[in-house]
Amino acid sequence: MIRIAETENGKVRGLPAADPRITSFKGIPFAAPPVGENRWRAPQPCQSWEGVRDCFEFAPISVQDTPGIGDDIYCREWHVDPEIPMGEDCLYLNVWTNAKSADERLPVLVWYFGGGFQWGYTSEMEFDGERLARRGIVVVTVNYRLGAFGFLAHPELTASQPEAPANFGSLDQQAGLRWVRRNIAGFGGDPDNITIAGQSAGGGSVMAQMACKDNAGDFKRAAVFSGMFRSPYIVNDFFIPQSLEEAGKKGVELFEALGVKTLEEARKLDAQFIRATYSDLRNKGRMFFTIVNDGKFCTEDSQEAFYYGTRNRVPVLAGNTGDEFKDGIRAENEEQLKALAEQFFGSDAGKFLDFKEASVKGWAGFGEVSAPELGVKSAFIRESRLPDPQPCYYYRFAPDIPGNDRPGTFHSVDLWFFFETLQKCIRPYEGRHYDIARQMCDYWANFIKTGDPNGFDLNGNKLPEWKPYTDSERCEMEFTPEGAVPCKEEDGFTRFLLGQIDKKL
Repeated sequence: MIRIAETENGKVRGLPAADPRITSFKGIPFAAPPVGENRWRAPQPCQSWEGVRDCFEFAPISVQDTPGIGDDIYCREWHVDPEIPMGEDCLYLNVWTNAKSADERLPVLVWYFGGGFQWGYTSEMEFDGERLARRGIVVVTVNYRLGAFGFLAHPELTASQPEAPANFGSLDQQAGLRWVRRNIAGFGGDPDNITIAGQSAGGGSVMAQMACKDNAGDFKRAAVFSGMFRSPYIVNDFFIPQSLEEAGKKGVELFEALGVKTLEEARKLDAQFIRATYSDLRNKGRMFFTIVNDGKFCTEDSQEAFYYGTRNRVPVLAGNTGDEFKDGIRAENEEQLKALAEQFFGSDAGKFLDFKEASVKGWAGFGEVSAPELGVKSAFIRESRLPDPQPCYYYRFAPDIPGNDRPGTFHSVDLWFFFETLQKCIRPYEGRHYDIARQMCDYWANFIKTGDPNGFDLNGNKLPEWKPYTDSERCEMEFTPEGAVPCKEEDGFTRFLLGQIDKKL
């Protein structure tokens, strides 16, 4: 087993995981601490060390609201420790490997966590990489800056550092990926066989990395869990890209609230004071997240880059849970519904209203649909029309989730299954749930290895066939209470709405 690995900055020592066939390295620095003059700058090179660095524990999480102090579903699921170490010095990553020597060249997963670009961390219990590592994959989880520390924009930043005026959290992710390219061979990984993946904001991060021209050739495939969105109706503001100028106005507001006038003054402030001040503004709608067209890292909207084939075109696995991010027409009566349908669909409003789904009112409104499902499918349809289309695999996660709170397939619940970490969850999962998790992890592992989820499970049984989703063949994989069920028939309502989205592109 590799217990000591060589990196460009020095040797690191890991520990046997729960399975001693796996070595886990936690808290490996991949960039200099983003503090002082490095606050709100692109990640800088990491300093080297002498001897062997013990990498036994996760590094402090990025500065964010204290986790684990509420009673929301995520505090119950995994944000359970309000005493977890936190700090600005947070640019560290973690590695799980089952390689016995550095020359094995195993496929590599680079994972970006979610949390709305405001919260989250690599040490969340569901992200344990051990089960994937047992399948012959080197797993890397990368930390990045969040909120005002990771995504601040300000006119002074734009003027003084045009080489990196914003999107510092995205640049952290990119720096982690490039560190993997340079160093992962020492852990038995193949730097030329990397899959990037993430969920929610992590999925959005994968989309941004795919759209970044500078990343060409740095990864072979991508997985986007609950991170692509499109709606034929009114979209939540969080999903509307923000420009550098728009975000810069929020930065000016933040500096005013902080009581500073210059970037130099702001860089001297206490991190927790900035966090608390920003949290107040964020709760009033002044949120920082990925900025479109910063002139350096991001030059176009990532969803548009997928539609028009300007992204780094690699195979993609993407999908959503059954109950997350629903959107609908917010009408009070049939008359208002008809008027809004005409606004959204024009001459096709009558066709829309003829569908029985259009007259059903859910909690999100009439004609309730899944914004991530439409986002993924519309992107995959466009990809399938391009020359030399890349294979794209769509999934829907819809098994039963146990618990007195009757949560349904809520946003993020599929993470327990893809990482096969159900044993860490407090929910009363049964044997069949563990079977589904093993199956989902098998599919994901196959995709990471080859770009195709099909193949065999750990027991040598052939998995149900999962075909790519294309314009001509709308194949899906639904994870049901009984496991994976391939679907080839798309309902007419969804097909109509996808056609409407396509018309507007």
